Amino acid sequence: MTTESCSLLAGQDCVPCKGGIPPLEGEALAALHEKLGNDWQVIDGHHLEKEFKFPDFKQALAFTNAVGDLAESINHHPDILTAWGKVKVTVWTHKINGLAEADFVFAARCEAAYQG
Repeated sequence: MTTESCSLLAGQDCVPCKGGIPPLEGEALAALHEKLGNDWQVIDGHHLEKEFKFPDFKQALAFTNAVGDLAESINHHPDILTAWGKVKVTVWTHKINGLAEADFVFAARCEAAYQG
């Protein structure tokens, strides 16, 4: 995985899933995970998760707010846990109870917003 492939993923349209499709699995899931890279984990084939590190709470909170603004702008809402020096972002598509391509695009955009 290269930073370039993650940047290309971040540049794709983030089209919200309207349901009625199966969650990603197998080779399709693995290919998108490889493009995303940057320590994002696929948990139980169901969601993406990454913990971002910061030198203090203020910067962690600023990143949380940036992720929140991004989420609102594209109607994609992750779970975000903010603590001193870290932010954990968990992403999946609720309508299909699993991962869709939009989750990877959103995660790549979170990666692009990270200044760590």
